[in-house]
Amino acid sequence: MAQAAFAPEPAPQAPDPTSPSPESSGQSQGPTDRPTGPSFDVLRWHDEPWTAQLALDLLPETNGPKVEVLSGSVIVTPHAGIDHQSVERELPYLLHRAARRAGYWVYPEINLISGKDLYIPDIAVLRSSGGGRAAIDIRQAVLLGEIVSPGNRRKDVIDRPREYAAVGVPFFLRVDLRNRVPTLALYELADGEYRPTAAAAAGTTFVMTRPFAFSLDPAELLDEAAPLGGEVGPIGGDEAAGEGDVER
Repeated sequence: MAQAAFAPEPAPQAPDPTSPSPESSGQSQGPTDRPTGPSFDVLRWHDEPWTAQLALDLLPETNGPKVEVLSGSVIVTPHAGIDHQSVERELPYLLHRAARRAGYWVYPEINLISGKDLYIPDIAVLRSSGGGRAAIDIRQAVLLGEIVSPGNRRKDVIDRPREYAAVGVPFFLRVDLRNRVPTLALYELADGEYRPTAAAAAGTTFVMTRPFAFSLDPAELLDEAAPLGGEVGPIGGDEAAGEGDVER
């Protein structure tokens, strides 16, 4: 699924004295258009580098797209496909049951602050409960997991593991769903890099012992295939035929 990045816009230029003023032209003035509370409209006028705290303060909470901050830019990622959602429903629940026996807590898609950056991993295992918090310091994470999305494969396979390793997250879990054959792979941090410690594909058993004991056949993570003929056609019905589905 494609991402959209919102970098700070250039600072506004000084007004041209020969141009008509907003008042005389009937146009509304910029400051009066700015939201008074959290709003995505702020992405249009905020002209300073973004930080995790700014995003938490100025942008609204949402159950829609992921909104992260990386290197001063806001990164917006739409919801992934149904298989991704199936795994995100099942795996955190199963992991949490095992993690609690070891004193850990598991959450899907929570805000993690790393310096000025804001990450929202698909799965986070924390050393303590995050109850009542809007965001957690990434140093509280003992394991972070990403479900690989076709449109963001580089981010999930290369970029995020590298970023999580750089801040010292001890374990990384990757879930790959290529060809609807789920595969789990666990990596442990050693000498600044993640090294594989366990892996299994659907039809076999994934077993890990650290940071807590957990086992699973990855095949259990996906729902059965949707019946044929249930696909959603182009938006707008026959009139929009030929436009196809759009990834934004």
